[in-house]
Amino acid sequence: MNWLWTTQDMITAMAGRPFGTLPEGITGIAIDSRSIQPGEAFFAIKGDRVDGHDYASMAMANGAALLVVSEARLPALGRLTVPMIVVEDVLVALGKLGLAARARSRAQIIAVTGSVGKTTTKEMLRRVLAPSGKVHASVASFNNHWGVPLTLARMPLDTYFGVFEVGMNHPDEIRPLVKMIEPHVAVITTIAPAHLGNFKSIKEIATAKAEIFEGVVPGGHAVLNRDNDQFNFLDRTAQACGIQHIHSFGQHAKADFRMAEFNGGDQSSTLWITIDGETHEVAIGAPGRHIAENALAALGVARIVGADMHAAIAALATLQAEKGRGRRHKLSIGHGSFTVIDESYNANPTSMRAAIALLASSMPTGSGRRIAVLGDMLEMGDYSQKVHTDLAGPLLAAGIEHVWLAGHEMLALKESLPESVSVVHRAQTDELIDHVLNSVAVGDVLMVKSSLGIGFGKIIAALLDKFPPFADTQREF
Repeated sequence: MNWLWTTQDMITAMAGRPFGTLPEGITGIAIDSRSIQPGEAFFAIKGDRVDGHDYASMAMANGAALLVVSEARLPALGRLTVPMIVVEDVLVALGKLGLAARARSRAQIIAVTGSVGKTTTKEMLRRVLAPSGKVHASVASFNNHWGVPLTLARMPLDTYFGVFEVGMNHPDEIRPLVKMIEPHVAVITTIAPAHLGNFKSIKEIATAKAEIFEGVVPGGHAVLNRDNDQFNFLDRTAQACGIQHIHSFGQHAKADFRMAEFNGGDQSSTLWITIDGETHEVAIGAPGRHIAENALAALGVARIVGADMHAAIAALATLQAEKGRGRRHKLSIGHGSFTVIDESYNANPTSMRAAIALLASSMPTGSGRRIAVLGDMLEMGDYSQKVHTDLAGPLLAAGIEHVWLAGHEMLALKESLPESVSVVHRAQTDELIDHVLNSVAVGDVLMVKSSLGIGFGKIIAALLDKFPPFADTQREF
């Protein structure tokens, strides 16, 4: 059997105590009792809202091979007959197993952070590296104090490339995570005013992101955005951390992985990238200049780790935007269709501008409209009114004449837009849903974007529930 972990190796790594008759090994690791697969280990992590120990019996019923539980909760689990590994703290034990996974691995490890584009770049790396070897990468946005050790612990022994996303809301959050990951390559996609309410300045955000350099292994690499205003600071910081191999990407003439030209469409785009003096045409299956910028970083990493570049470039042709990050839906309405661009996962000033540009490049049909459906950007602190007001400029420059808003902070944008723009504002997301469902029309293109906490995913869900997919074989008239 090809075990992810033998139980003896788990016990050794976690300093655990066996309880009951343990299986020889496990095939995977789960922290959600609902999604566990037979043969996997269930780690009963105590979170902020729920305690995994309360779902131990459900995990067992769903086929858990063993449970990892805390010593303090063991008496309450005495009636369960499933084998267990008992530890002092389950999350700490998961971290120890993650460290053991990193120590045994011979994979080339890449860590990705940045204010915007982390998950997209991580998924691009998964795609472009796959033709050159087995890739293990973070699921969804598993990039925090439990997501990183979980991803490490799940890394199979025969992994060739390991790709890890690293996030933060405050200083000193990336540092412990990257020291677990120990990457050969550290990527910072860009520095932008995300979580600005937790920082005094963009420079502080850059400083927090630069913590990623502290975990890079000797002889490792850093990949930085040459077009970003913080490039020189990050370059100096990487050097101060002892990183000798520093690479850059962007349009800048001195970028190592340079965007020579870009041609964007509403469904896909084409990028010409210059690497080592050679220019390559890259077809990308998703639209948006920001997506092409992420592709520069991903292809640069592929070059650094020695991947097959022709295969890596070809892999981007079938790229699709992720859910909540630009995925498009063509939906039926009346005798025609309309398009929804799902950007509902998160938002900050930089990603808002990118999404508005994406909407501007999208063509309505017939008498259809371009409609920006926008919700509050959270964690902006004292800067909130200004960053929301400042969205008026990009909207007007893009020629967006219909703006539907929800949230208290979006009042600032409403008041900044001229009468020539048709503006609808509702206090809550739920109040905007009815307007969206009842006002969308044939030919429209809607771009839906807000911070995750505003819940604009509910708008997407309501649209998909009410309007069926439009098949390409259907006629519009």
